[in-house]
Amino acid sequence: MIVAVEDLVSLLGLFVVALVAATLLPAQSEVALAGLLAAGDQPVVAPVIMATAGNVVGSTLNWLLGRGIEQFRNRRWFPVSERALQRAIGWYGRWGRWSLLLSWVPVVGDPLTLAAGVLREPFWSFLALVTVAKAGRYMVVTAATLGVL
Repeated sequence: MIVAVEDLVSLLGLFVVALVAATLLPAQSEVALAGLLAAGDQPVVAPVIMATAGNVVGSTLNWLLGRGIEQFRNRRWFPVSERALQRAIGWYGRWGRWSLLLSWVPVVGDPLTLAAGVLREPFWSFLALVTVAKAGRYMVVTAATLGVL
């Protein structure tokens, strides 16, 4: 299968939007995915994989930031308020690693991935749970966009 340059650029753009959306910066990867799917220029699997991969990479950046939080926490540019971080740590403390299945939820998910780093969640369990959550969300967006739901 040969991929057109335009399709490759679209997929890379989706990856970047999904990555940014998973960090603590605001972005809407679901809208980008739905738009790409609605255009119908490529197989459905490629955009879902790229959105999932970008979102997981962004969440991994949050996890890494959480691992090194003590050296960044009091900086003015730090993107999470102390209150939001404490709320996420509370959720994480109550539900443990399984709370990462909510990493796809807007507003809540990004601080949870940061809290996982703060609380030293092992990388492989973090990666597995976040990938399941993010892929599940994008599959639901895909089904809704294509009229399957």
